[in-house]
Amino acid sequence: MTSYRITTSGQVTVPAEVRRRWKTREVQVEDHGDHLVMRPVAEDTIEALAGIWKGRLRMTTDEARALIRRENAEIEDRKLRRLYGKP
Repeated sequence: MTSYRITTSGQVTVPAEVRRRWKTREVQVEDHGDHLVMRPVAEDTIEALAGIWKGRLRMTTDEARALIRRENAEIEDRKLRRLYGKP
């Protein structure tokens, strides 16, 4: 276990080795009263979720991204049609 100093602005440095291993620039911190738990937040959520569903997921991450883009485009189209009254 290693101790780290908390700056006067409340910051703690996460060692470069850990940041590289986690492959992220964002963390989630949980306060458990007498201790904190720090977990990496995935920068690529789809890629992170794909690992969870490995073997059960029926599409590649590229296919999942394309599906999400299509769904988002459809949502935007519906919003614009409602806004401007186009069928």
